[in-house]
Amino acid sequence: MEGNGASNNCQFTSRTPSDVESGESQCNSDRFDDDGRPKRTGTVWTASAHIITAVIGSGVLSLAWAVGQLGWVAGPGIMILFSFVTYYTSTLLSDCYRSCDPSTGKRNYTYKDAVQANLSGAKVKMCGFLQYINLIGTAIGYTIAATSSMVAIKRSNCFHENGKDDPCQISSNLYMIIFGIVQIIFSQFPNFEKIAGLSIIAAIMSFTYSTIGLALGIVQVIENGGFKGSLTGISIGLVTPVHKIWLVFQAIGSIAFAYSFSLILIEIQDTIKAPPPSEAKVMKRATSISISATTVFYLLCGCMGYGGFGDLAPGNLLTGFGFYNPFWLLDIANAAIVIHLVGAYQVYCQPLYAFIENWAKGTWPNCKFITNEITIPMSLSKSYNLNINLFRLTWRSLFVVLATFISMLMPFFDDVVGLIGAIGFWPMTVYFPIEMYIVQKKVPKWSTRWIWLQLLSSLCLVISVAAAIGSIVGIVSDLKVYKPFKTT
Repeated sequence: MEGNGASNNCQFTSRTPSDVESGESQCNSDRFDDDGRPKRTGTVWTASAHIITAVIGSGVLSLAWAVGQLGWVAGPGIMILFSFVTYYTSTLLSDCYRSCDPSTGKRNYTYKDAVQANLSGAKVKMCGFLQYINLIGTAIGYTIAATSSMVAIKRSNCFHENGKDDPCQISSNLYMIIFGIVQIIFSQFPNFEKIAGLSIIAAIMSFTYSTIGLALGIVQVIENGGFKGSLTGISIGLVTPVHKIWLVFQAIGSIAFAYSFSLILIEIQDTIKAPPPSEAKVMKRATSISISATTVFYLLCGCMGYGGFGDLAPGNLLTGFGFYNPFWLLDIANAAIVIHLVGAYQVYCQPLYAFIENWAKGTWPNCKFITNEITIPMSLSKSYNLNINLFRLTWRSLFVVLATFISMLMPFFDDVVGLIGAIGFWPMTVYFPIEMYIVQKKVPKWSTRWIWLQLLSSLCLVISVAAAIGSIVGIVSDLKVYKPFKTT
């Protein structure tokens, strides 16, 4: 059944009709790849930067809280489990970039293209829906997280200037609008290739604030004279048994969100330069480097944060240290978060931008508003000219405005992060990679490998459903006491 898509794909060459019209000289030149597109220049290091920018996001700040709900045994254990599952299924997914042959087969430019090449019908539509909903949710979550850090900087300076008695009540709405304006500007970069530098800067920033959070956690442990916390997490008494269950589910969702990058893996892989070695080998190496580095950071930040605060571990690790001394160090950390999230927002939104713009060009190929590029000279050198597309400018700006508006309506960082992670983890990180692998490798039904893969998928489905329920309960609870646009 599903195998039909993969077998049909093998009948095509790696070039499109437009590439054939452009002639052999174009496809074989130093400027174009085998599919007629401009030559890709990505390496294992740029791919790693994109992954780290996507993975070490604001989710790392909630890991101390997540470990606090799960305890010293389940907390680190679930983090290691998620890292293993994410790495394993990412290696399966990276083999789906090309169909039939890993070096010369037809390219699948997006995650949805890969699903379409291997699976069929409703699964393709489900994949597209889940991917783009998850990307929109991530943009909202990152807007909320960046705003929290900007407010934290303002409050820190307010306390420093006016003393601890000043309540320093600050509305987050202005800072969400500022972040939205910045994203409108950066959203005009047309594709992944153009934001490689932004990703590298964002990856450096992610390590910066993670390191600061880790260092402050270690200092807190030393100040306490040892590690706080328990084997089973937050104690019954501080919360009711039922509330404890919801918090555990929500914590699992937060950890899932912290490892969620598979939905943009194919798009990142499409930036890697042509073989040898194959893009799949480069991507597997980049994934190994990135997930190994992030897992070490996650374990250290989550465990040190929980060790320092115990059952009172905050939802955002950096805000748990208060707004006093060392206020300048916390300001640096929060500024690094904001800079990182500017880049991470773009990494996650580029696949959505590309999908809408390709659809529009295919639907209205003769519309100049959609297809024309306006060149604005920025200097005497043509390499620094700015290309503006009016449709890109209009629709991307409207998208950022909408994401910012929704963020102002629902600024619940922990719950939103948990829900996004729960919705996206099983289908995008586990189910589709496994199903495509079974089709590509023709794994016999009911064989040992088939049973193992189905058990892994089923286990992750149960975890995702539980995490989604916990996060929804948290959001409903928040809405009972929340007034729209009144967050301080």
